[in-house]
Amino acid sequence: MPGALPSEVVRTVLLVDDHDLIRLGIECLLRTLDGISCRVLQGRSIAEARELCAAEPRVDLILLDLNVHDAKGLQGLRVMREVFPAIPVVVLTGTQDEFVVRQARSMGARGYLLKSWSPAQLQGAFTRALLHPAEAAGGDPDDLHAIPAAGVPPRQRVADLGTRQVEILELILSGCNNREIASATGLSVGTIKNYVSDILLTLDVRSRGHLISLFH
Repeated sequence: MPGALPSEVVRTVLLVDDHDLIRLGIECLLRTLDGISCRVLQGRSIAEARELCAAEPRVDLILLDLNVHDAKGLQGLRVMREVFPAIPVVVLTGTQDEFVVRQARSMGARGYLLKSWSPAQLQGAFTRALLHPAEAAGGDPDDLHAIPAAGVPPRQRVADLGTRQVEILELILSGCNNREIASATGLSVGTIKNYVSDILLTLDVRSRGHLISLFH
C-alpha cells in the first residue's frame, strides 16, 4: 500500500453495509489501527461484495452487516460463506439477538460486532482480527469476540478464551482492578478495559461482579 511503513501489517478489508455514514465511520476506525495499514473496500450490497471479492487477489476479512437491502438477516452471510469459504466473516449488527447469533455461528461466522460498542472496543476487535487472520479463519477465539453458544455455562466457556484473556481473568478473580491488572501485564488501562469487555462477552456474563460471583 503506498505510504505504508515497512513495519506495518497491511490488510485488505471488505466492508459491506448499505448505510453510507456507517461505512464511513468504520472505515475511519480501520484507518487508525496501531501497526496495521488497512485497504478498505466498500460494498453496499451482497451483489457488490461478490464482485469485489471476485476481483481481488486477497481479502483478509469481510465485515458484513446482516441487513443490506438485497439480503436480509442471514441470507447474505449464507451467500458469502458459500462463495468465499476461505475468507473470515464477521457480522455487524445493531442488536444482539441470541437466536440470530447462534445461527450465524453455525453458518461459519467468525464473530460479531455490535454497532453500539465504543470506538475503542471496535478498534480492539478489528486489531485482533486483522493481526491474526489465519487464526480468525480457523476459529481461534483469542483474536475476536467469539459468539457464545446458547446454554453453555460460563465455566465451560473459559476454554473459548485466549491465553491473554485467561491471564486477565485470573487477575480479575484474584481481586485486581484494571490499574493493577495493567501494571501486572504491562498493558494500558484502556487495553485492559477492552479485554475485560471481551471476557464478559465471551463468557456471556452481565458484569464484573457477576463474573466473580460465578467463579467463587
